[in-house]
Amino acid sequence: MERFLNVGYFITCIVLKKVNSKIFSHLILFLVFTGAFYLPLSAQKYEIGGGIGGAVYSGDILRKIDPGQASLQGTLFGKRNFDNVWTLRAGLSLAQVNAADSIKPIDAMARYRDARFRAGIIEFSAVMEFNFLDFLRNDSEFKFSPYAFFGLGYAQILAKGNTWFYLPSSRYNLGTVVIPFGGGVKYRLNDRWTFAGELGFRPTTTDYLDKLDSSLPVIPRYPQPADPNTGQSPPYGVNFGNPYTKDWYYFLGFTLSYTFANVKCYAY
Repeated sequence: MERFLNVGYFITCIVLKKVNSKIFSHLILFLVFTGAFYLPLSAQKYEIGGGIGGAVYSGDILRKIDPGQASLQGTLFGKRNFDNVWTLRAGLSLAQVNAADSIKPIDAMARYRDARFRAGIIEFSAVMEFNFLDFLRNDSEFKFSPYAFFGLGYAQILAKGNTWFYLPSSRYNLGTVVIPFGGGVKYRLNDRWTFAGELGFRPTTTDYLDKLDSSLPVIPRYPQPADPNTGQSPPYGVNFGNPYTKDWYYFLGFTLSYTFANVKCYAY
C-alpha cells in the first residue's frame, strides 16, 4: 500500500510539473505577444525642423487681422514625440509685424492720428501638440492628421513707431509673456519627413506692442480755441489705446521636419 502511494505521488508530481510548465510557457508567450502589441512599431521620438510664413498683428491700430499688412516670420524647432498622440515642441521664432493708420484707419480719428509702428519679434516657446489621428506609426492607415497645440512663451520686441503724426518716430523695446495656441494639419511625406501647415495665435500681456496704450496723455478729440499768443490751435485727435484689451500677433505658415529613428522595427 505504501509503495502504491509513493508511485501515485510520483506520478502526480510529474503531471503537475508538466501542467505548470505548460501554463508557465503559455503565460510567457502571452506576455511576449501582449508586450509586442503595445510596443510602438517605430522609434520616431525626436524631430528637428523649421518653417516660414506670415505674421500679422491686432491691437489699437488694427482691430482685425489685415493680410495686407502682413510681414514674414520664420521658426526653428525641436520635437519630442511621447506617443502617437502627444508631442512636445520647443522653438525659436523670428518675425516682423507692422501697422499704420494711414493704410486702413478704423475711424476718422484714427485717420487724423496717423500712428504707425514696425516691430521685430524674437520668440521662445514650448507647446504641447495633440494629434487627432494615429499617423506616426509606420504601418498606420493615415498619412495625415489634424492637430492642436497650446503652451507658453516669451517674446522680446524691438520696435520703432509714433503715436500720432505730430510726434517723430522713436525706438522702444519690451518683453512680454505670450500664450501660443492654434492648430494645423500634418502630412507624412515618408518615414523621415513631415510637412505641416499651421495657424498660431499669440495673445500677449502688453498693450504697448504698437506703442499705443492708456498711459499716454490724452489729446482732445475735438478742435480747441486758438492760443491768443501764437494764433495756433492745439492738436486734437486720439493717441491712446484701449486699456481693456491687450495686443495680439499671429503666425500662419508651413513647416518641414526630419524624424530621427535609431531603431528599425517591423510589423508582422
